[in-house]
Amino acid sequence: MKVKTTFLFFICFLFVTFCSAKQNMVDSLKKVVASAPEDSNKVNTLIKLSDNYRSTSQDSAMNYANEAKALGEKINYRKGTGYALKAIGMVYNLREDYVNALQVWKEALKIFEEDSFKVGAANMLNNIGVIYYNKGLEDNALESYLKSLKYAEEANDPLRIATAMSNVGGVYSNKEATLEKALEYQRNALLISSSIPDTVLMGNGNANIGELYVSIYKRDSINIHNPDSIKLNKRDSTDIKRLDAQNLQQLDSALFYLMKARNFYIGSEDLPFAFNTIGKVYRLKKDYRLSIEYYQKGYHSAEGFDSKRDMGQAKLGIANTKRESGDIKSAIADYKEAEELLKNIGLEDSYDLVEVYEGLSASYSELKDYSNAFKYQTLLINLRKKIYDYEIDKKMANKLFTYNIDKKQGEVNLQKEIVSRQKLIRNGFIGGFAVVLLFAGVFLSQRNRISKEKKRSDELLLNILPAETAEELKATGTAKAKSFDIVSVLFTDFKNFTQASELLSPADLVAEINHCYSEFDKIITHHGIEKIKTIGDAYMCAGGLPATNTTNPVDVVKAGLEMVAFIEKNKQERISKGQPYFELRCGIHTGPVVAGIVGIKKFAYDIWGDTVNTASRMESSGEIGKVNISGATYELVKDHFDCTYRGKVKAKNKGEIDMYFVNRSLS
Repeated sequence: MKVKTTFLFFICFLFVTFCSAKQNMVDSLKKVVASAPEDSNKVNTLIKLSDNYRSTSQDSAMNYANEAKALGEKINYRKGTGYALKAIGMVYNLREDYVNALQVWKEALKIFEEDSFKVGAANMLNNIGVIYYNKGLEDNALESYLKSLKYAEEANDPLRIATAMSNVGGVYSNKEATLEKALEYQRNALLISSSIPDTVLMGNGNANIGELYVSIYKRDSINIHNPDSIKLNKRDSTDIKRLDAQNLQQLDSALFYLMKARNFYIGSEDLPFAFNTIGKVYRLKKDYRLSIEYYQKGYHSAEGFDSKRDMGQAKLGIANTKRESGDIKSAIADYKEAEELLKNIGLEDSYDLVEVYEGLSASYSELKDYSNAFKYQTLLINLRKKIYDYEIDKKMANKLFTYNIDKKQGEVNLQKEIVSRQKLIRNGFIGGFAVVLLFAGVFLSQRNRISKEKKRSDELLLNILPAETAEELKATGTAKAKSFDIVSVLFTDFKNFTQASELLSPADLVAEINHCYSEFDKIITHHGIEKIKTIGDAYMCAGGLPATNTTNPVDVVKAGLEMVAFIEKNKQERISKGQPYFELRCGIHTGPVVAGIVGIKKFAYDIWGDTVNTASRMESSGEIGKVNISGATYELVKDHFDCTYRGKVKAKNKGEIDMYFVNRSLS
């Protein structure tokens, strides 16, 4: 205990000393700036101040970077102006304002390219590529990385050459067809980083190569055992065994590089990743003892860094290994530990959790515990749909991001053109009335273009939020939650969903869900109803908001009847074709709700209140092919529809509620 106390005191002493030294350096830089003449040294000092403040005060970092840019432009110190723009972009990047980060980095790139400053250009292109890559724009990222590599090679800068090569390899590693090309770039990156030497790049390089060999092994294993591939090449069992033996060498190569990565990662937060990946390789080699040993090392090293994700992945690896080796009951316990770890850090919609549910469903099936197998299969299906929805949202966000980049560039070009015209006017190159006409023509042309782009942006926003909420958000930057007294909430849920999903391929399943939900969207749009969200195979919408009205109970019940009729028609069509089909339950309740935007990213319009919970119970307490409404809704629509009283029906957590089936419309 005494040794630990002394050690902690020493660490605290080092931390305080470091902070004190850093503050002294910042104070010294401020003194230099205060008394320095307006020259290149002052620009560089301002940039250093911006760099030092970036982790503690983004506002101060931005102010110093802007001051450096202004001075650099004033004294025509172009290299300093470029690095000031880089510093501005770094702050935007920290703020997750990637559009503005890209814009200023592109301005810096232009300066460096015009002045043939290859190192700066390579640096900017790498930063630009990282943003494109993280936004899923891999073609743009690859173009930036390859151009960065070209400039780095021309500048003979080994660090940037290795970095660019590694990034190019990272893009190529995402496609099976280019795995060998990725391997070539990663090997060259490792070779160059070893000559510098740069231990961080060397560790990452070995890890990247090791992972690539695993990916190649998995790809080739599928191809070797693909029935179509076997038939095409007329392979016999001897050929397949020979190809399997050759492919196993990929795993030996993977181990070689991953073991080297492990040595570089000792003492680093990347160490658990190395251990876990080594455990995965041994599992693929069916050496289950060593697989569990390395996964356990991964778990314990992750504990030391309090890395819950790495701990969860280690437990998942242990569970997979135990299941493959036949230790099913022990595997289930590890799967559940992995599930808890992943959920505790907000990874409820991760591919790791998909693997957990796959393992639990398969494990319970092997134990013939079909109740639990069904439970986790259902969770798995819902999670896959959630991830699919997330991927669709991500693609939409990426398109919006690309559009915003173009829009920003258009605004910058307009501003530059206006400034350019103003200079021409001041210098007398264009005279009189002709200048006014030309300037007006340019201005109107650019304004029309921006107007069209704004319209596109508004249309995208309206596809996410109600019109009134979108306008409030654009005007004020926020949208306040509002209370509504009379709102009719509708829930639907597919019956036979699990059975149908087991008979459909993932692509056909998603296509059928999309077909049904698209029709629902058309129905509610016709009746002036607001779509709230989809939750797995459940669809939720509400009438009477964000614009209040008194007709929403009737509107929503009509929509419910049309949804039920559509699903019944769709069912008959699919039965005639021998295809699996969905059936529908529909529930509606009317009452007060609170509505508004939740979160600060990926805005979502949602509603809350007991009305929502009761509407959900109307759906779950209903019957297939029926619209089930509450007594509260019935009192508001009884003059418009023929209904059948069901009596007081017990609803989960709600007690007994008066319920009615809606048979048909009377109008």
